[in-house]
Amino acid sequence: MREYEPEEIERGRLLFAGQTEFRLGVAKLSQLPPEYPLEVAFAGRSNVGKSSLLNALTGRKDIARTSNTPGRTRELNYFELADGAVALVDMPGYGYARATKTLVKAWQSIIMGYLEGRPNLRRVFVLIDSRHGIKQIDLETLDQLDEAAVSYQIVLTKADKIKQSERDAALAATAKAIVRRPAAFPDTIITSSAKGWGIPELRAEIAGMQGQ
Repeated sequence: MREYEPEEIERGRLLFAGQTEFRLGVAKLSQLPPEYPLEVAFAGRSNVGKSSLLNALTGRKDIARTSNTPGRTRELNYFELADGAVALVDMPGYGYARATKTLVKAWQSIIMGYLEGRPNLRRVFVLIDSRHGIKQIDLETLDQLDEAAVSYQIVLTKADKIKQSERDAALAATAKAIVRRPAAFPDTIITSSAKGWGIPELRAEIAGMQGQ
């Protein structure tokens, strides 16, 4: 994970210092709102800790609902900040163990349509459990993002649950897995929602996309 300059961290802090509001849930493409100046999305397996990360990122305990039943997100959930200058999009968790094939196909159709049809979608943050690394189901999502030519960046989660040597190994393994992927952003951010690790850096990464 690269070192961020103090001014980058401060810019990220200021971006997330205001209110973050839920805007709407999108169950079909016709419900998509007008494009925001900047949109970033968050994807990951259903139990990867996506809701916890969004709560930590926005400094709220309830902005994204957490649950002991993974995979509650069934829509593209839009959250806006900075008076509508930035949208955070919470994508449905993949690995739909309890979903029918028909529902899975419908969700995948919506997701692909969204990825291919939002020019201001600057990056998708793909969350990976640092304890387990990139699995086959994650590779399928990365393939989808490569196909859609949407820039994505790996965010390792739950880093407080492993040792420093294991965190270093997870970062190295991730770098090796994405090195030849055409749409992959080369730097990985390692986080812990519980400890706050990597949250300022992730905020800074998003803030740095403004005006580009």
